[in-house]
Amino acid sequence: MNKIKVLVVDDSALIRNLMSKIINSQQDMETIATAPDPFIARDQIKKFNPDVITLDIEMPKMDGIEFLEKIMRLRPTPVLMVSTLTERGTDVTFRALELGAVDFVTKPKLDISQGMIDYANEITDKIRAAHAARYRLNRLPAKPPAGTASSQVDPVTGLVVPAQAGKALPVNNALGNRFAATEKLVLIGSSTGGTEALRVILEQLPKDSPAILITQHMPAGFTKSFADRLNQVCDITVKEATHGERILPGHAYIAPGDKHLMLGRNGANYICQLSDSEPVNRHRPSVEVLFKSGQEVSPRNIVGIMLTGMGKDGAQAMADMKKAGAYNICQDEASSVVFGMPREAIALGAADEVVSLNQIAKRLLEHLSKIGGRSAVRI
Repeated sequence: MNKIKVLVVDDSALIRNLMSKIINSQQDMETIATAPDPFIARDQIKKFNPDVITLDIEMPKMDGIEFLEKIMRLRPTPVLMVSTLTERGTDVTFRALELGAVDFVTKPKLDISQGMIDYANEITDKIRAAHAARYRLNRLPAKPPAGTASSQVDPVTGLVVPAQAGKALPVNNALGNRFAATEKLVLIGSSTGGTEALRVILEQLPKDSPAILITQHMPAGFTKSFADRLNQVCDITVKEATHGERILPGHAYIAPGDKHLMLGRNGANYICQLSDSEPVNRHRPSVEVLFKSGQEVSPRNIVGIMLTGMGKDGAQAMADMKKAGAYNICQDEASSVVFGMPREAIALGAADEVVSLNQIAKRLLEHLSKIGGRSAVRI
């Protein structure tokens, strides 16, 4: 078996050593080189042609974002960012994902022993996902100079991007208030590549869309910043979910990075429920937990969507949701960064449709329009 060749780029010798030990402990990967800065990394890339690069965001001489841009332009390679849990760290991390990084991990703490096994599992899983990924360059179109009015077309999604807004036009912004009085809900699960996939979908939805609950595999401390970034570019309101809050149309609720998100009921209202219970499929939040709650609470009112991600989290619960009456859409292989989670759901018969990323919002709204006039199902 050919091992995954990994280049570790970090200005800390201790971090380089720790990351190398974690990688070399796996049978299917190896650290082929390390570099303390982007200039040495550039030479190592030419010499060793790595399969995956782990890249520290903050480094001397050239920061990780500038180096990432050069990598994706000159020698596209799967990149896993290593981020600090700070306000600047989170903002720069999401910019890196927009530029084409496959995923990110938080920087390990050198003084921890308990929990290191979980961290090692996380980073090696993400290296495997990066190696398996389909890479998308220039995901976020550059904004034109101020004063220009021409639109652009995103080279990956094919969506029209207004020059001033820098986001995709809603696929249908004349739906009136059709869904506001119904009990329709959308549940979305995603992992590797999901941050950009979610942006593509949510940017296209009109203000009167049904409520959306989202589980995206993401560490604690990043989900609020992620929700805030999406909220700035979407017509719907996007926020990090809080326990017990009422679920409202025109809102998307993202599971916090260290808690499971579940659909609940309080009388006639839907509510968000959060849980600190054990990880499921090695994840907390888990897509399986979210979809299972949908199947138990109100499956006939739900559209389930499975987006790009490695593994099988949520696949079985999505199949159970469909059997109970939900309508499900899975992202197709060609547009997925990693096709694992959609593939597993499709294999279990969970999908009513398999759709390209740039068509998911359109098909979602078409389906909801078709059933929008029906009476809400009461539980």
